[in-house]
Amino acid sequence: MKHGINTPEPPYYSVIFTSQRTDVDDGYVGLNDAVYMKASMLDGFLGMESFRDENGYGASITYWKTLEDIDGWSKNMLHQGAKELGKKKFYEHYKVRICKVEKDYEFNLENENG
Repeated sequence: MKHGINTPEPPYYSVIFTSQRTDVDDGYVGLNDAVYMKASMLDGFLGMESFRDENGYGASITYWKTLEDIDGWSKNMLHQGAKELGKKKFYEHYKVRICKVEKDYEFNLENENG
């Protein structure tokens, strides 16, 4: 079983997007899929992890090589349109945090038992 994504050796960057959804589902899943498909095709994109709980609270973390790559993504037209729709229809609240990953490490039970 694979857990998470493989990221390069630090340093790299993460964008942490936390949000509380509204009850409006009108096109959300399709738009969300399109936004992340577009992000995955851009230079500097390293991967994504996300979750949403039963109460509509969620987090998406995207990983990027550089701050310039993140800035390019923030200016992408599809992403900008999705942000506007999110404010109008899909989110009660959201917050974005941009972080530099300076160190990472992991534990994997499968490797410990092998």
